[in-house]
Amino acid sequence: MRYPASILALLDELERLPGIGPKSAQRIAYWLLTSDYADPQRLADAIVHAKETIHFCPQCFDFAEGDLCEVCSNPQRDPALLCVVAEPRDATAIERTAEYNGLYHVLHGVVSPLDGIGPEQLRVAELMSRLSDTAVTEVIIATNPNVEGETTATYLARLIKPLDIKVTRIASGLPVGGDLEFADEVTLGRAMEARREL
Repeated sequence: MRYPASILALLDELERLPGIGPKSAQRIAYWLLTSDYADPQRLADAIVHAKETIHFCPQCFDFAEGDLCEVCSNPQRDPALLCVVAEPRDATAIERTAEYNGLYHVLHGVVSPLDGIGPEQLRVAELMSRLSDTAVTEVIIATNPNVEGETTATYLARLIKPLDIKVTRIASGLPVGGDLEFADEVTLGRAMEARREL
């Protein structure tokens, strides 16, 4: 079946979204086109509002709506603990466990030489600056247990250890090659509890 140009443009845009293939794009497009006008309008308004109001926290580089994110602005969090994650969704996954009460630092990626991503493309310089200016006593490296995550963890441990700060790695309660965002709360919680020093 040949779609009109406007539907083809919609399908092209939907397929650009992560995890959306041709069939999923068709299902979403069908829903958008057959639902009440208010439903896709609410979706569009929510997307535009999020793009206009959300920015990166200047302290941890997670998503924020105010000056600082909710974690960084919470005085009940333990400033001596700093959990380093690759992406904002990883911090969200750890928060769901309710096992961690420290702060975060989001790298926005991992070291991946094959993809041309080195430490200079990540928020490593900001991390090191933050560690020299704060009273952090332990850095928990919570990158994914895959080659890139392990490479990043090893690199960060070598940088941080000379600062006389304890460096730990989340335990392997997570499957090797798995992603934090897909881990259940119990598995991720146990991994946080059983972290080890690097």
